[in-house]
Amino acid sequence: MMSMENNSIRKDFPALAQKVRGKRLVYLDSAATALKPQVVIDRISQFYSLETANVHRGAHYLADIATSRFEEVRGKVKDFIHARENEEIIFTAGATAALNLVAQTYARKNLKAGDEVLVTEMEHHANIVPWQIICEEKGAKLKVLPVDDRGDLVLSKLDELLTANTKIVSVTLVSNTLGTINDVKTIAQKTHARGAVLVVDGAQAVANIPVNVQELDADFFVFSSHKLFGPYGSGVLYGKRQLLEDMPPYQGGGSMISEVKFEKTTFNEVPYRFEAGTPHIEGVLALGAAIDYVNKLGFKNIQAHEQALLEYATAELKKIDGLKIYGESKHKAPIISFLVGKIHHSDLSQVLDQEGVAVRAGHHCTQPLMKRYGITGTVRASFSVFNDKADVDQLVAAVVKAKELLS
Repeated sequence: MMSMENNSIRKDFPALAQKVRGKRLVYLDSAATALKPQVVIDRISQFYSLETANVHRGAHYLADIATSRFEEVRGKVKDFIHARENEEIIFTAGATAALNLVAQTYARKNLKAGDEVLVTEMEHHANIVPWQIICEEKGAKLKVLPVDDRGDLVLSKLDELLTANTKIVSVTLVSNTLGTINDVKTIAQKTHARGAVLVVDGAQAVANIPVNVQELDADFFVFSSHKLFGPYGSGVLYGKRQLLEDMPPYQGGGSMISEVKFEKTTFNEVPYRFEAGTPHIEGVLALGAAIDYVNKLGFKNIQAHEQALLEYATAELKKIDGLKIYGESKHKAPIISFLVGKIHHSDLSQVLDQEGVAVRAGHHCTQPLMKRYGITGTVRASFSVFNDKADVDQLVAAVVKAKELLS
């Protein structure tokens, strides 16, 4: 098992070999985007060096190789999230694109005036705005499940908020701001009992906890590659086959068609119906390398390492007088959002940056959640496999220094 004191994993990430402002780089912004291990960088380089070709339509060696390896990753993703079949895996430009795809296809076809979509108070804007747009278009209503002071969903209000008019429930598996790991299985049971479908935003979950979409009973599940040590601009939509089969295409173009005539076009089978145009091939191949990397580390090891860091960092930060942590659920991913006294989060983060500590400061694309807590933003430190106890110590020392400078 990985030790908190073990720096061997740090060496897999070339970005961490550099110094920032003369200091050892402490990267605590994995909730926004994960650093890339060398194996992922090498996979992109290999594709551009030796395998460059478009997929699915070529009739030559390189095209065959690219297509074969591209489709192999579909199988890797299926196994990684425990979907039933490869056809349930659709490659997208990321979690945001995947959520918009569901809103603009499934929701557009199935929502009508008077219907309801339920989200939660802790959602990322990407899991709020697409539903607002389609609700406004269809005359449907957006409802919100609240969050309590500790950072947990108020599940006791779920039965009241779910009605005969509820058609879609969309919820994050892990809060990108609070770190809360939500009880999606219970939400799924209650959602399906009402005959509604469940959309799960897994963007913040996939790098930290094992995901089984069948056990969760998610109808749709989305995630981005870049938070899973992969490249930008690629991601995944999982959908239950019967739902995908009944959905119209989202974008028109090459690959998503069966036959094109000026009179009428017939569309390709699932999943290709939803993958118009040239895909982000190198992004998909590198996502495959990222999944291999995570599988090699093993989620048992990842979780033990990250939870130990979370507990240590939480305890050490709480020793700082005036520091308040937002999000203290008993079930948390390795994310700590905090403020110190009346110091502005941006000022605090700037001092941390001077000390070589990279954190995120702001509303974290969760402005309704910030309003819930009566604040404009927080400093967010998020931990990953390459972090260690020395990173926590450097963070804590930097926060103490910032407090002395800014109070």
